[in-house]
Amino acid sequence: MSKPSGQSKQTKKIQLHILNRMVISFIISIVGSVLINNILITIFSKISEGLEWRWLLNIFPYVLTPIFILIFTFTFLISTRKIVRDLISLEQGLQLISEGNLNYRVSVNRQDELGRVASNINHMTEQLQRQIVKERELEKSKMDMITGISHDLRTPLTSIIGYIELLRTDSFQDKAEYTRFVENAHNKATHLKKLLDDLFEYTRLTSVDTQLNLKRIDLFQLLDQLLFEFEPLALENGIHIEKNIGDYPVMAFMDSDKIARAIDNLLMNALKYSLKPGTIYIRMNRHPEHITIEIENKGTPLTNEQKDKLFERFYKVDYSRSSEGIQTGSGLGLSIARNIAELHQGSLTLQHIHNVFTFQLNLPSKVQSYNKGGHISEQI
Repeated sequence: MSKPSGQSKQTKKIQLHILNRMVISFIISIVGSVLINNILITIFSKISEGLEWRWLLNIFPYVLTPIFILIFTFTFLISTRKIVRDLISLEQGLQLISEGNLNYRVSVNRQDELGRVASNINHMTEQLQRQIVKERELEKSKMDMITGISHDLRTPLTSIIGYIELLRTDSFQDKAEYTRFVENAHNKATHLKKLLDDLFEYTRLTSVDTQLNLKRIDLFQLLDQLLFEFEPLALENGIHIEKNIGDYPVMAFMDSDKIARAIDNLLMNALKYSLKPGTIYIRMNRHPEHITIEIENKGTPLTNEQKDKLFERFYKVDYSRSSEGIQTGSGLGLSIARNIAELHQGSLTLQHIHNVFTFQLNLPSKVQSYNKGGHISEQI
């Protein structure tokens, strides 16, 4: 298999770099050995003439080669000393990193190939560090998810078992209490089903194979129908609905079931956390490229930390904000709504000023159908 062109060029540069050092050492050795040889010949010529040691001059042809080798070796070692030192530094750095010290960074004091190697090692270490942090966060998220699921499912399930046990042992005083036990057990079972549906929906939306069933729909009609069904529940909880959604069709290509689920989640969130009595405002505006739906209500102010975590799965704000007349949810409603918006290449944001909460759902008029892996399956 042939080497990539970039790798081949780097190999040639390193070879040329070493060859240059050898050539320089060779030239210095020749010049140095000749100069030293001439100096020694001059010195020993005078000595041999004075002492009549003719044999002394005859040994110089044998001395020249060792002098050349010594000068070449010394010059080459000096010229490559910094390279060797940097290579040792790289080796020691890699050893420390391989032992788990990901905070260590190799010093980069060169602009050549070794400098780039050091930079790449540091970049690799940073990537590994970020990957490990990400994996730890994912692991913590999984544990939080398991804890959240266990807690949310256990509470209604325990109540159901308790009511069934009371009914099984005939622990009721009269028909009215019997009916109340059955009604409570039914409500808890319905709540349990709602939690499981939310969990299933969230898992399905975050799957890489999730696709949209895009159709041309009238968003005005969809929203108007949802508000018509929602208004009686709102009135029961002391909430007045104030809508400003126009009176004409707003046609768009969307997955009607998922969009209805997102809007319903936002309405239920506003109902749970609105101050009672109060008003929920629903507005819809059509723009050239997108459609905006706003749901506004007044509630207990949030801290910045609560606001930042509001869209996280299984996150629930302090119970003091919840409505006593409505069962607590799974903590997945807003997360599901945001996932649906993002699947439509839209967004879901929160504007929080004092005690006014405005959730803004932005949806494009035209959507590309794609899965979570990024593969476009349909252009609308």
